[in-house]
Amino acid sequence: MKEKKVYVCEACDYQSPKWMGQCPSCKKWNTFVEETYQPAPVVKNQRVAALSDESEPVLFKDMEMPKYIRTTTGTGELDRVLGGGIVSGSVVLLAGEPGIGKSTLLMQICAQVSARVLYVSGEESKGQLKLRGERLGISGEDVYFLTETNVDSVLSYIDKLSCDIVIIDSIQTMLDPACTSIPGSINQVKECATKLIAKAKSKGVSIILVGHVNKEGTIAGPKILEHMVDAVLYFEGERIQSYRIIRAIKNRFGSTNEIGVFEMTDKGLCEVPNPSEMLLSGRPTGVSGSCAVCVMEGSRPIIAEIQSLVTPTAYPAPRRTSNGVDYNRLCLILAVLEKRLGLKFSQNDIYVNVVSGLRLDEPSVDLAIALSLISSIKDVPIPENVLAMGEIGLSGEIRTIGNLQKRINESYRLGFDTIAVPKNSLDEKIKIPDGVSLIPIETIYEALSLFKK
Repeated sequence: MKEKKVYVCEACDYQSPKWMGQCPSCKKWNTFVEETYQPAPVVKNQRVAALSDESEPVLFKDMEMPKYIRTTTGTGELDRVLGGGIVSGSVVLLAGEPGIGKSTLLMQICAQVSARVLYVSGEESKGQLKLRGERLGISGEDVYFLTETNVDSVLSYIDKLSCDIVIIDSIQTMLDPACTSIPGSINQVKECATKLIAKAKSKGVSIILVGHVNKEGTIAGPKILEHMVDAVLYFEGERIQSYRIIRAIKNRFGSTNEIGVFEMTDKGLCEVPNPSEMLLSGRPTGVSGSCAVCVMEGSRPIIAEIQSLVTPTAYPAPRRTSNGVDYNRLCLILAVLEKRLGLKFSQNDIYVNVVSGLRLDEPSVDLAIALSLISSIKDVPIPENVLAMGEIGLSGEIRTIGNLQKRINESYRLGFDTIAVPKNSLDEKIKIPDGVSLIPIETIYEALSLFKK
């Protein structure tokens, strides 16, 4: 049968016989790629494969819970993000920039997990895997390595070895012989992922898929891949920096608010159990434009440093740059400060940065951002022992925040004895540690008392 060409949208899998600039389904631009299309032969009376060997309907009360629903990976930071470990029969997609440390982390899991592991690599040879495994201290007692790209061969080895955990590095290198497209194409990624997910659900095997990212920073391949898997983890960080962050954007078996922090060393990725000290290391003293804040990442309080630089502009349109905080949120805070305090930020270029590349999406960072901006424009330092947290409303009021007790305890542990908090968040249940001074803030005007006289 003659092969045909079809154009497929990478975002929503919409197909078109000709290339189009904008997808008519998802309305995104420049997402069409050329694929080879060959209709599959029609087979009558062919039964569709089920996700489970027991395809009959069962009452909820009669369903049985597996004895070991989770398997710890041996890496506490990764277990935290996953919700306590890898769930039996789940499929996890781990994505990140090239060279960020995805393969290194998964190789370390092979050395620490107490289960039979099959590591499938479609990008490296056995010699390369052996070299990296010795550097990371792989014992190899119950870990199997396979260099294969044929997904059918991988599935047969999964049954033959009775594996508990399977690592596919990466899904973009897998090839389904029944599909005529090249490896890494939308059809190949979708077909290979479908077969692997069906195997995981039917046999109770935990599968970790490594996913590539495109130049926009999103996972390469069809968007449906993220819907099919049980958890999607992003490996964040710059290759030139030593710290890495794993963040869950989807997790059917746990919270998506937790993060795991690692440090890249010559011995692999090392856990950072206390990221607050790491984020505050090297903090300058006696310099304007810097303010500390305590945010909640899931159940973990983390103290970060926000730096601002306000400088006169030489152009009609001042520049606004934010790194680690939402740009629209920054514009909102600037508008409140100009309206309520009369500060002329419109005549200055403004740069806001969260130290160490941490991304802060919580509204409780508003007060710290505002104080750092005021400190920079007035060139008046904020005392090093001061920490501020609270959400700013459009009227200049400081609104309440949650988990205040955990935030206060973490701030006190790291030496902050003057903590500015929203007045409405204080109640009788809050226990103040000895030596800590809580300053209740009701409006942005009252926050000006925190500056050095």
